[in-house]
Amino acid sequence: MKLEFHTLSVADRERVQTVSLSAGRRNCNFNFANLVGWQAWFGTEVCVLADAVVLRFSMEGERAYMLCMQGTPGCDLLQALCEDSNGRLILLGLEDEAALQLQQNACCKGINIGVESQRDQYDYIYHRADLATLQGGKLKGKRNHVNHFLTLYPGYEYRPLTPGLFDDCRGVLSVWNDEKEHDNPVYGDTIEAEHQVMETIFGHWDELGMIGGSIYVDGRMVAFTYGSAVTRDTFDVCVEKADRNVEGAFSIINQQFCAHLPERFIYVNREEDMGLPGLRKAKLSYHPEILLTYNIVTFNA
Repeated sequence: MKLEFHTLSVADRERVQTVSLSAGRRNCNFNFANLVGWQAWFGTEVCVLADAVVLRFSMEGERAYMLCMQGTPGCDLLQALCEDSNGRLILLGLEDEAALQLQQNACCKGINIGVESQRDQYDYIYHRADLATLQGGKLKGKRNHVNHFLTLYPGYEYRPLTPGLFDDCRGVLSVWNDEKEHDNPVYGDTIEAEHQVMETIFGHWDELGMIGGSIYVDGRMVAFTYGSAVTRDTFDVCVEKADRNVEGAFSIINQQFCAHLPERFIYVNREEDMGLPGLRKAKLSYHPEILLTYNIVTFNA
Protein backbone atom coordinates (compact mmCIF):
# COMPACT_ATOMS: atom_id res chain seq x y z
CA MET A 1 0.00 0.00 0.00
CA LYS A 2 1.34 3.42 -1.01
CA LEU A 3 0.05 6.48 0.86
CA GLU A 4 -0.27 9.69 -1.16
CA PHE A 5 -0.48 12.83 0.99
CA HIS A 6 -1.26 16.43 0.05
CA THR A 7 -1.70 19.66 2.00
CA LEU A 8 -5.12 19.75 3.66
CA SER A 9 -7.47 22.47 2.38
CA VAL A 10 -11.15 23.41 2.47
CA ALA A 11 -11.54 21.61 -0.87
CA ASP A 12 -11.00 18.29 0.96
CA ARG A 13 -14.10 18.68 3.12
CA GLU A 14 -16.48 16.40 1.22
CA ARG A 15 -14.00 13.56 0.77
CA VAL A 16 -12.80 13.71 4.39
CA GLN A 17 -16.26 13.97 5.91
CA THR A 18 -17.61 11.11 3.79
CA VAL A 19 -15.40 8.95 6.01
CA SER A 20 -15.12 10.95 9.24
CA LEU A 21 -18.78 11.71 9.94
CA SER A 22 -19.63 8.01 9.74
CA ALA A 23 -16.58 6.67 11.58
CA GLY A 24 -18.04 7.39 15.02
CA ARG A 25 -14.80 8.97 16.29
CA ARG A 26 -15.96 11.86 18.50
CA ASN A 27 -12.43 13.17 19.05
CA CYS A 28 -12.43 16.93 18.43
CA ASN A 29 -9.27 16.60 16.34
CA PHE A 30 -11.37 15.01 13.59
CA ASN A 31 -13.61 18.05 13.31
CA PHE A 32 -12.84 19.23 9.78
CA ALA A 33 -13.10 22.90 10.79
CA ASN A 34 -10.44 22.36 13.46
CA LEU A 35 -8.22 20.58 10.96
CA VAL A 36 -8.46 23.41 8.43
CA GLY A 37 -8.18 26.14 11.05
CA TRP A 38 -4.95 24.75 12.53
CA GLN A 39 -3.46 23.48 9.26
CA ALA A 40 -0.90 26.26 9.00
CA TRP A 41 0.33 25.64 12.55
CA PHE A 42 0.79 21.89 12.25
CA GLY A 43 1.54 21.53 8.54
CA THR A 44 -1.36 19.10 8.24
CA GLU A 45 -1.42 16.79 5.25
CA VAL A 46 -4.10 14.26 4.39
CA CYS A 47 -4.53 10.95 2.60
CA VAL A 48 -8.12 9.79 2.12
CA LEU A 49 -8.62 6.04 1.72
CA ALA A 50 -11.85 4.14 1.12
CA ASP A 51 -12.39 3.49 4.83
CA ALA A 52 -9.94 5.80 6.61
CA VAL A 53 -8.65 9.34 6.75
CA VAL A 54 -4.92 9.49 7.44
CA LEU A 55 -3.61 12.81 8.76
CA ARG A 56 0.10 13.62 8.85
CA PHE A 57 1.61 16.34 11.05
CA SER A 58 4.99 17.73 11.93
CA MET A 59 5.67 17.23 15.66
CA GLU A 60 9.00 18.32 17.13
CA GLY A 61 10.85 17.50 13.94
CA GLU A 62 9.19 14.10 13.44
CA ARG A 63 6.23 12.92 11.46
CA ALA A 64 3.14 12.01 13.47
CA TYR A 65 -0.18 10.62 12.29
CA MET A 66 -3.84 10.42 13.25
CA LEU A 67 -6.26 7.86 11.84
CA CYS A 68 -9.98 8.46 11.56
CA MET A 69 -11.58 5.09 10.95
CA GLN A 70 -13.74 2.45 12.55
CA GLY A 71 -11.74 -0.05 14.58
CA THR A 72 -7.94 -0.31 14.58
CA PRO A 73 -5.62 -0.15 11.55
CA GLY A 74 -4.74 -3.38 9.77
CA CYS A 75 -1.25 -4.67 9.03
CA ASP A 76 -1.13 -3.21 5.52
CA LEU A 77 -1.90 0.31 6.72
CA LEU A 78 0.52 0.09 9.65
CA GLN A 79 3.24 -1.16 7.32
CA ALA A 80 2.61 1.74 4.94
CA LEU A 81 2.73 4.22 7.80
CA CYS A 82 6.00 2.74 9.10
CA GLU A 83 7.54 3.09 5.64
CA ASP A 84 6.31 6.69 5.34
CA SER A 85 7.73 7.56 8.77
CA ASN A 86 11.15 6.00 8.12
CA GLY A 87 10.67 3.26 10.70
CA ARG A 88 9.53 5.26 13.75
CA LEU A 89 5.75 5.54 13.78
CA ILE A 90 3.91 7.97 16.08
CA LEU A 91 0.11 7.66 16.23
CA LEU A 92 -1.81 10.40 18.01
CA GLY A 93 -5.28 10.49 19.52
CA LEU A 94 -5.94 6.81 20.11
CA GLU A 95 -8.55 5.96 22.71
CA ASP A 96 -7.69 3.43 25.42
CA GLU A 97 -9.31 0.45 23.73
CA ALA A 98 -7.60 1.04 20.41
CA ALA A 99 -4.22 1.68 22.05
CA LEU A 100 -4.53 -1.52 24.12
CA GLN A 101 -5.46 -3.56 21.04
CA LEU A 102 -2.44 -2.29 19.12
CA GLN A 103 -0.20 -2.95 22.11
CA GLN A 104 -1.42 -6.53 22.41
CA ASN A 105 -0.99 -7.17 18.68
CA ALA A 106 2.52 -5.70 18.75
CA CYS A 107 3.58 -7.78 21.77
CA CYS A 108 2.47 -10.96 20.03
CA LYS A 109 4.74 -10.11 17.09
CA GLY A 110 7.71 -8.95 19.17
CA ILE A 111 7.39 -5.30 18.10
CA ASN A 112 8.59 -2.58 20.45
CA ILE A 113 5.63 -0.27 21.19
CA GLY A 114 5.07 2.50 23.71
CA VAL A 115 1.74 3.87 24.92
CA GLU A 116 1.53 7.24 26.69
CA SER A 117 -1.73 8.58 28.07
CA GLN A 118 -2.32 12.33 27.50
CA ARG A 119 -4.81 13.34 30.20
CA ASP A 120 -4.61 17.02 29.26
CA GLN A 121 -5.98 16.12 25.81
CA TYR A 122 -9.02 14.13 26.95
CA ASP A 123 -12.27 15.44 25.41
CA TYR A 124 -15.29 16.29 27.56
CA ILE A 125 -18.48 15.04 25.91
CA TYR A 126 -21.97 15.79 27.24
CA HIS A 127 -25.56 14.99 26.38
CA ARG A 128 -26.80 18.05 24.49
CA ALA A 129 -30.16 17.91 26.29
CA ASP A 130 -28.42 18.07 29.68
CA LEU A 131 -26.58 21.26 28.75
CA ALA A 132 -29.68 22.76 27.15
CA THR A 133 -32.09 22.14 30.04
CA LEU A 134 -29.71 21.91 33.05
CA GLN A 135 -32.25 19.63 34.70
CA GLY A 136 -31.48 17.42 37.68
CA GLY A 137 -29.78 17.84 41.00
CA LYS A 138 -26.22 17.56 39.70
CA LEU A 139 -26.71 20.67 37.52
CA LYS A 140 -28.62 22.74 40.05
CA GLY A 141 -25.68 25.12 40.49
CA LYS A 142 -25.52 25.71 36.73
CA ARG A 143 -29.26 26.43 36.65
CA ASN A 144 -28.76 28.97 39.41
CA HIS A 145 -26.03 30.72 37.39
CA VAL A 146 -28.30 30.99 34.36
CA ASN A 147 -31.23 32.20 36.46
CA HIS A 148 -29.01 34.83 38.07
CA PHE A 149 -28.00 36.08 34.61
CA LEU A 150 -31.68 36.26 33.61
CA THR A 151 -32.39 38.33 36.72
CA LEU A 152 -29.56 40.74 35.97
CA TYR A 153 -30.22 41.01 32.22
CA PRO A 154 -33.87 40.19 31.51
CA GLY A 155 -33.73 41.91 28.12
CA TYR A 156 -30.79 39.91 26.75
CA GLU A 157 -30.91 38.54 23.20
CA TYR A 158 -29.71 35.26 21.74
CA ARG A 159 -28.71 35.67 18.09
CA PRO A 160 -27.50 32.96 15.70
CA LEU A 161 -23.96 33.75 14.63
CA THR A 162 -23.75 34.95 11.02
CA PRO A 163 -20.97 36.70 9.05
CA GLY A 164 -22.61 40.05 9.72
CA LEU A 165 -21.75 39.65 13.42
CA PHE A 166 -18.08 38.75 13.00
CA ASP A 167 -16.87 42.26 13.84
CA ASP A 168 -18.75 42.05 17.13
CA CYS A 169 -17.02 38.72 17.79
CA ARG A 170 -13.67 40.40 17.25
CA GLY A 171 -14.65 42.97 19.86
CA VAL A 172 -15.46 40.30 22.43
CA LEU A 173 -12.26 38.45 21.58
CA SER A 174 -10.23 41.63 22.11
CA VAL A 175 -11.67 42.06 25.62
CA TRP A 176 -11.15 38.38 26.41
CA ASN A 177 -7.55 38.48 25.12
CA ASP A 178 -6.69 41.55 27.22
CA GLU A 179 -7.96 39.80 30.34
CA LYS A 180 -5.99 36.63 29.57
CA GLU A 181 -2.74 38.47 28.87
CA HIS A 182 -3.20 40.44 32.09
CA ASP A 183 -3.63 37.18 34.02
CA ASN A 184 -0.68 35.48 32.30
CA PRO A 185 1.57 37.36 29.82
CA VAL A 186 2.99 34.09 28.38
CA TYR A 187 -0.47 33.36 26.99
CA GLY A 188 0.25 35.77 24.14
CA ASP A 189 1.47 33.15 21.64
CA THR A 190 -1.64 31.04 22.13
CA ILE A 191 -3.86 34.09 21.75
CA GLU A 192 -2.22 34.94 18.42
CA ALA A 193 -2.69 31.37 17.20
CA GLU A 194 -6.35 31.31 18.22
CA HIS A 195 -6.93 34.65 16.51
CA GLN A 196 -5.49 33.43 13.22
CA VAL A 197 -7.46 30.17 13.41
CA MET A 198 -10.68 32.13 14.03
CA GLU A 199 -10.04 34.34 11.02
CA THR A 200 -9.51 31.25 8.87
CA ILE A 201 -12.84 29.85 10.06
CA PHE A 202 -14.62 33.15 9.48
CA GLY A 203 -13.19 33.27 5.97
CA HIS A 204 -14.75 29.89 5.09
CA TRP A 205 -17.82 29.93 7.36
CA ASP A 206 -20.42 28.52 4.99
CA GLU A 207 -18.00 26.17 3.22
CA LEU A 208 -17.13 24.56 6.56
CA GLY A 209 -20.75 24.16 7.67
CA MET A 210 -20.27 26.21 10.83
CA ILE A 211 -23.01 26.84 13.41
CA GLY A 212 -22.66 29.58 16.02
CA GLY A 213 -24.55 31.64 18.53
CA SER A 214 -24.15 34.87 20.47
CA ILE A 215 -25.52 36.78 23.46
CA TYR A 216 -26.30 40.50 23.40
CA VAL A 217 -26.93 42.72 26.41
CA ASP A 218 -28.18 46.26 25.78
CA GLY A 219 -27.29 45.89 22.11
CA ARG A 220 -23.69 44.80 22.76
CA MET A 221 -22.33 41.32 22.13
CA VAL A 222 -20.99 39.86 25.38
CA ALA A 223 -20.44 36.23 24.34
CA PHE A 224 -20.19 34.06 21.25
CA THR A 225 -19.49 30.46 20.36
CA TYR A 226 -19.28 28.28 17.27
CA GLY A 227 -18.43 24.80 16.04
CA SER A 228 -19.45 22.07 13.64
CA ALA A 229 -20.23 18.36 13.42
CA VAL A 230 -17.50 15.84 14.27
CA THR A 231 -19.79 12.80 13.75
CA ARG A 232 -23.39 12.57 12.59
CA ASP A 233 -24.67 12.72 16.18
CA THR A 234 -21.94 14.78 17.87
CA PHE A 235 -21.34 18.52 17.65
CA ASP A 236 -17.92 19.92 18.51
CA VAL A 237 -17.70 23.36 20.14
CA CYS A 238 -14.53 24.90 18.72
CA VAL A 239 -14.65 28.31 20.40
CA GLU A 240 -16.50 29.92 23.30
CA LYS A 241 -15.58 33.45 24.35
CA ALA A 242 -17.27 35.90 26.70
CA ASP A 243 -16.73 39.17 28.52
CA ARG A 244 -15.93 38.08 32.07
CA ASN A 245 -17.11 41.45 33.34
CA VAL A 246 -20.66 40.35 32.47
CA GLU A 247 -21.66 37.97 35.24
CA GLY A 248 -22.99 34.67 33.92
CA ALA A 249 -22.06 35.33 30.28
CA PHE A 250 -20.28 31.98 29.91
CA SER A 251 -23.14 30.08 31.56
CA ILE A 252 -25.85 31.59 29.36
CA ILE A 253 -24.03 31.19 26.03
CA ASN A 254 -23.35 27.53 26.84
CA GLN A 255 -26.97 26.82 27.77
CA GLN A 256 -28.60 28.84 25.02
CA PHE A 257 -26.36 27.57 22.25
CA CYS A 258 -27.08 23.94 23.16
CA ALA A 259 -30.80 24.74 23.36
CA HIS A 260 -30.67 26.09 19.79
CA LEU A 261 -28.57 23.32 18.25
CA PRO A 262 -30.36 20.99 15.79
CA GLU A 263 -31.86 18.01 17.61
CA ARG A 264 -29.92 15.54 15.45
CA PHE A 265 -26.95 16.25 17.70
CA ILE A 266 -27.25 13.96 20.73
CA TYR A 267 -23.82 14.80 22.12
CA VAL A 268 -21.72 17.94 22.47
CA ASN A 269 -17.92 17.74 22.61
CA ARG A 270 -16.52 20.70 24.54
CA GLU A 271 -12.93 19.64 23.83
CA GLU A 272 -9.97 19.31 26.19
CA ASP A 273 -8.88 21.25 29.29
CA MET A 274 -5.18 21.58 28.25
CA GLY A 275 -4.18 20.74 31.81
CA LEU A 276 -5.41 24.11 33.13
CA PRO A 277 -6.77 23.51 36.67
CA GLY A 278 -9.54 26.11 36.43
CA LEU A 279 -10.71 24.89 33.05
CA ARG A 280 -10.64 21.26 34.18
CA LYS A 281 -12.72 22.10 37.23
CA ALA A 282 -15.25 23.98 35.08
CA LYS A 283 -15.60 21.17 32.55
CA LEU A 284 -15.96 18.49 35.22
CA SER A 285 -18.59 20.58 37.01
CA TYR A 286 -20.96 20.00 34.07
CA HIS A 287 -20.64 16.22 34.61
CA PRO A 288 -19.53 14.88 31.21
CA GLU A 289 -21.23 11.78 29.89
CA ILE A 290 -17.97 10.67 28.28
CA LEU A 291 -14.37 11.55 29.13
CA LEU A 292 -12.82 10.60 25.81
CA THR A 293 -9.32 9.25 26.33
CA TYR A 294 -6.28 10.24 24.25
CA ASN A 295 -3.04 8.26 23.89
CA ILE A 296 0.14 8.55 21.88
CA VAL A 297 1.33 5.19 20.54
CA THR A 298 4.89 4.86 19.28
CA PHE A 299 6.28 1.98 17.20
CA ASN A 300 10.02 1.52 16.82
CA ALA A 301 10.85 -0.78 13.95
